[in-house]
Amino acid sequence: MSSSTDTSERGTAGPNPEQGRAGATPPPRRRQTRSDSWQRRIPLLPALIFVIVMTQLPFLGTIIISFMNWNAYYPDERGFAGFSNFARVFTDVNARSAVFVTILITVSTVLISLVLGLAIALLLDRKFRGQGIVRTMMIAPFLVVPVAAALLWKHALYNPEYGLFNGLLTLVLGEDAPQPDWVGSMPLPALVAALVWQWTPFMMLILLAGLQSRPLDVVEAARIDGASEFRIFTSMTLPHLRQYIELSTLLGTIYVVQNFDHVFTITAGATGTANLPYFIYQTFYTAQDYGRASAAGVVTVVGTLVVAMFALRTAFAIFKEEGR
Repeated sequence: MSSSTDTSERGTAGPNPEQGRAGATPPPRRRQTRSDSWQRRIPLLPALIFVIVMTQLPFLGTIIISFMNWNAYYPDERGFAGFSNFARVFTDVNARSAVFVTILITVSTVLISLVLGLAIALLLDRKFRGQGIVRTMMIAPFLVVPVAAALLWKHALYNPEYGLFNGLLTLVLGEDAPQPDWVGSMPLPALVAALVWQWTPFMMLILLAGLQSRPLDVVEAARIDGASEFRIFTSMTLPHLRQYIELSTLLGTIYVVQNFDHVFTITAGATGTANLPYFIYQTFYTAQDYGRASAAGVVTVVGTLVVAMFALRTAFAIFKEEGR
């Protein structure tokens, strides 16, 4: 009787060796999950390798050339230059002018596009007949190829002989109306106007998405409490759009800083409109100074990456709030 009791006590008190061995080995479901994860990632490897080869290898080559004294006009002087190319970029008068022009074009384009995009987004956020058609038409300028948009503005709008702007002046003021050379007399505003026309729809899209994510019940409650539309806009809409405004500003800055098509097509960098991309183009293809052009390109890319980091942080913050 006592032996059976001891046996039952040992059976209940002692650990089960089968359970111990089962707990020591990783569960098969986890191993299967890891295997499935790798099977899903392997088909993406060719695309990843292609992107690395097409983007990172040329940039690596640019970094290497930026440390070399490499000018096609002086092939015998090729060699390692250290940081002298970067020093020349920061001390060159033309480079400083290009940086100033880039900042001026970027700030003007982004601010004007942001204000116009917000105004259009507020109008398109209301329901009206033909809303879908109007939205599509407002997005259309952003879908135009930048070179085609620049050619359109240069020849169809700005041309002093047959351009639309001078044609409208003649239609309104008569045959004696002035026929200004828009690009020659005001090159920088002409560039900014063409860029604003193309980038305002981009700002409008982001801000319209922010407007449509507002909690409408809170807005309606504020209207019932007697709040005016201006009060709702300043106290509720703008704070809600803060991160969307930051994101559109950062993304617009990244794209406008890299703009080359409009400068090359409309003004060809003349009369003080050469920005950083056009300065790099002139240094590389005209001066044949590959080392200095590569150094300027590296500086531009690093500055753009800094802005892109803030843009990504803002985008992740928006996605996190939307997911709550």
